Amino acid sequence: MQDPNQQYNYGGGYPPQGGYGGGGYPPQGPPPQGGYPPYAQGGAQPYPQGPYGQPYGQGPPPGGYAPQPGFIQPPPSAGGYGAYDDPESQPKNFSFDDQSIRRGFIRKVYLILMGQLLVTFGAVALFVFHQGTRNFAAKNMWLFWVALGVMLVTMLSMACCESVRRQTPTNFIFLGIFTIAQSFLMGVSATRYAPTEVLLAVGITAAVCLALTLFALQTKYDFTMMGGILIACMVVFLIFGIVAMFMKGKIITLVYASFGALLFSVYLIYDTQLMMGGDHKYSISPEEYIFAALNLYLDIINIFMYILTIIGASRD
Repeated sequence: MQDPNQQYNYGGGYPPQGGYGGGGYPPQGPPPQGGYPPYAQGGAQPYPQGPYGQPYGQGPPPGGYAPQPGFIQPPPSAGGYGAYDDPESQPKNFSFDDQSIRRGFIRKVYLILMGQLLVTFGAVALFVFHQGTRNFAAKNMWLFWVALGVMLVTMLSMACCESVRRQTPTNFIFLGIFTIAQSFLMGVSATRYAPTEVLLAVGITAAVCLALTLFALQTKYDFTMMGGILIACMVVFLIFGIVAMFMKGKIITLVYASFGALLFSVYLIYDTQLMMGGDHKYSISPEEYIFAALNLYLDIINIFMYILTIIGASRD
């Protein structure tokens, strides 16, 4: 019986190599005159052309594509193959921009606040030290109620209407009208006290507000999470004020004024940290510079009035 594998027997060797007619690899040596014959001659079929004009299997040696004319090989990465840029080494432009915006926002708020306080305490000084202004306010008490109504309308408009406090110049117009009305009310209220008492209250208020602001900037405690507690305390304070209107007395006046000064001192820390942003849980938007200035202004004004009340009640 014939072995079926004999059909693959080629005399004890490997089957002849095709493509060069004589078997094996082409002879090594210098190319013949005129170059090598075309692929179609010699029994080999032409290879399909690759993307770089070379036949498949006869391209450049392994290790990458041959450099093309006009192409400059880029230098290898310092970190070797697979290296990447460390994101920590890149400048944090977004954080820097955010901090720059926040610093500009704080400067704008304090500039507006300083303008408001200058107008207000200038009006207080005018009403306290100028006798003609005191007499005019005493003869025209209707102006007090007009100023009170204007103050409430403008304050509620800025607090409740976002478009009013964000659109320029509407926000500055409303804030200016509110500041003038509040300054008139403060001046009329201060006429009930002696000039020395007013000056003492101004000095104490300035020292307290400066100390509380520095504390708010340096402390690790986050007061921005106390909004709910402060609202609850404010409700109790308002009810206490209504009761104090019908229960006249030196003791209840001192207790009410002390509670008010303490409450608005905490509010000053709360509003300052809201404005500062940073690591605090809550912060106010940089677009709300009018609202931030309004909050700080009301805190300082209320602290001044309750300290002045305490001084007046102690005198009586």
